[in-house]
Amino acid sequence: MLTEPSPRAASAATMGVPGLTGLVEERGAFFAELRLRDTKLVIDGSSLYYHLFFASDADCRRGGDYGQFAAAAGEFFAALRSCGVAAFVVLDGGRGAADRKLCTLMERAAERLRRAHGLCQGDRGRVLPLLARHVFVQALRRAAVPFVQCWAEADREVAALANRWGCPVLSLDSDFFIFELTGGYCPLSAFRWRDVRAEPSGRYIPARRFEADTFCRHFGRLRRSVLPLFAGISGYDYVDVAAFEGLFGEVRLPGRHGRARGLLGWLAGFTGPEEAADAVLKRLGRRRRGAAREMLRAALEDYAPTEENLEEFFMDGRYRCHEAEASGLPPWMLGALAKGELAPLVTNVATLRSTFLHVQVEDMRRPSAHCAALPIRQVLYGLLLRTAPNPQCKAQGSALPAVCEFDRVQKSIKKTFVEAASLPAPFGDDGFALDKLVEVPVLRRQLLLLETLGVKMNLLESVPAHLQLPVAVTCYWTRCSEPKVNLHHLKALLLMIVSGELHRITNDPDLTVLHPEDNSIAYNEFLKWKEEKLQNKDFDLDAAHGFCQWQCCLEMGLYLNQLLCSPLPEPDLARLYSGTLVHGLYQELKSTPSVENVFSPSPKMTALYQVLLKTVMSALPPDFFQKKTEARSESCKKKKASKKTKAIRCAVSETQRLCDVNRFASLSVDD
Repeated sequence: MLTEPSPRAASAATMGVPGLTGLVEERGAFFAELRLRDTKLVIDGSSLYYHLFFASDADCRRGGDYGQFAAAAGEFFAALRSCGVAAFVVLDGGRGAADRKLCTLMERAAERLRRAHGLCQGDRGRVLPLLARHVFVQALRRAAVPFVQCWAEADREVAALANRWGCPVLSLDSDFFIFELTGGYCPLSAFRWRDVRAEPSGRYIPARRFEADTFCRHFGRLRRSVLPLFAGISGYDYVDVAAFEGLFGEVRLPGRHGRARGLLGWLAGFTGPEEAADAVLKRLGRRRRGAAREMLRAALEDYAPTEENLEEFFMDGRYRCHEAEASGLPPWMLGALAKGELAPLVTNVATLRSTFLHVQVEDMRRPSAHCAALPIRQVLYGLLLRTAPNPQCKAQGSALPAVCEFDRVQKSIKKTFVEAASLPAPFGDDGFALDKLVEVPVLRRQLLLLETLGVKMNLLESVPAHLQLPVAVTCYWTRCSEPKVNLHHLKALLLMIVSGELHRITNDPDLTVLHPEDNSIAYNEFLKWKEEKLQNKDFDLDAAHGFCQWQCCLEMGLYLNQLLCSPLPEPDLARLYSGTLVHGLYQELKSTPSVENVFSPSPKMTALYQVLLKTVMSALPPDFFQKKTEARSESCKKKKASKKTKAIRCAVSETQRLCDVNRFASLSVDD
């Protein structure tokens, strides 16, 4: 059964104005009941996928049950359609050239790390799994929902599009309490899409719409034009609230939300934002006034209408953004970014030479799970930085371009500089320049992808086309994981992939299969097995770390495949990975090897499993799983907290040794 996520869960996606959501929602008088139907609806996509993932009650401790999440997304958009609501989803993109949100993103990364560490120890908490955003984009395509991925943060473009159409905004970001929205703001927390109702005039979704005028009247003669100053002083995502501490001491009221209530009441005494800003600055020390003035100016701009027009994109596919066009990236990439065919990581690396690697629920005593995918990232960086704009992140003393990665080192978020790979012939010529990638023959692009993963195409010929990329990634992961995964890890992963195929062919009426009755029997038997065997709630941290590494490798394999214009088909992630299932299969294999025959009623699925297993084993040395994993060097074992970064170097070096599959990646990590 679906459950409502807590506001705190959604706050990981969009923090907005601190305390404003609580202040607004404790008084129902600030909202009007709304029966939503027969209208356009502009949706803040980043808020929605956080909300839907946690509302679906999908697993987040074992790496995500993506099928459950994708199903919730499908049900959500089906409910909207049944009420005549035309959804238009707007997703955030990269960090933008100014990188103004860097400090906020660092704080969020640290908070995510704290929650992930708590989950490792059995605490309650929520962390969005690594591939959830990508699953959501695939769900949008499957449901034929129009969507756009903006160049940077999308709030202003969401507000401008909704105002152009006069329709509501759906989000969980408190910034939309501040924007002037002609059609109003509907918080997802009060959007009862699972409770579609019918009346003579049609079906509708019960919702609530924020009444900004009522809110302003509650604080006297507060003008809406002053609300952006309130956000700026309160410390929204781009502002350091410490700059205005002196003012808070004068206006704070007793009781809940006393600071916000007092500030709003004080701002009600001014006729407009200019007069209010002057009054604020007079109450600050001279040394702080310059920075504070710039913060207030930026706040007014951040909540002002944008010149970008998303309506053009939804009408004819043209996304026009001045900052994107000034980035120097080729037009084909700008188009692919807007369509969600390239990830925001691409923008951040190409323009900032910087990226955040998201922490998962992994073994915090070991190097980050992302270390396993470092050689893939280096090839990705090598392609992106060949014609990239000037870096925002500086790395001296390096012959090759470097990317600043923010990743976990033990229980802290640290930055390291990683050299991009220097691509050899035939990949290092001008034919692989960014602006010419779309012109490179598909076989050459495919060759670069598979060389990076250490797999030959003839090895994959017996694998179904839509599984070739995840199988190639699995070959890479098996060889490059550290500590080395065992045969149970591999078999559990492949059995999980086969279960996704079985679900696909037994639930899609359009698919023609040779023996549907065998597959149906096998699927029903498998569901009974899951019901009986997956009740064990024990959590194996070693297994989790290995499967986290697989997701990291798959994520970067997907991104490299996308940048190379998809020489291999993109897999359906919703059917590819289930954390609960793969952990259950791993535990069963350790005690009951016969679980490997769980699909025996279906010769087709049994044969597929054997093909996948044979393919991966063929990419490994014959005695790969017989060897004992090499012991770590004593020097790496005895490193103390003050030398954690050096421990990362040890792990990366070991990954490089195991990962001879990437013949041209030069691993070098500098502080």
